[in-house]
Amino acid sequence: MDYKLNAVDSEIPVIVTIDPDNGIYTIRKSDTSGEIFNDPEDLLAWYQENLEPGSFTSSIEYQKAIQWIKANLH
Repeated sequence: MDYKLNAVDSEIPVIVTIDPDNGIYTIRKSDTSGEIFNDPEDLLAWYQENLEPGSFTSSIEYQKAIQWIKANLH
């Protein structure tokens, strides 16, 4: 499953991927670089430490993504 957030610094969205069936936990940043994690807990920790609401066109979407990630924790 993917969750897309519109970044203020790029036309390319930030994409959070949580796919437990295939063991895929990633964040593709707006500069198209990315981060890979071993589990959704690590992904959530990185998200909260390295991204902030002001990075996106809607701070509500930032919070909704946190809720979505938490809903997909094991």
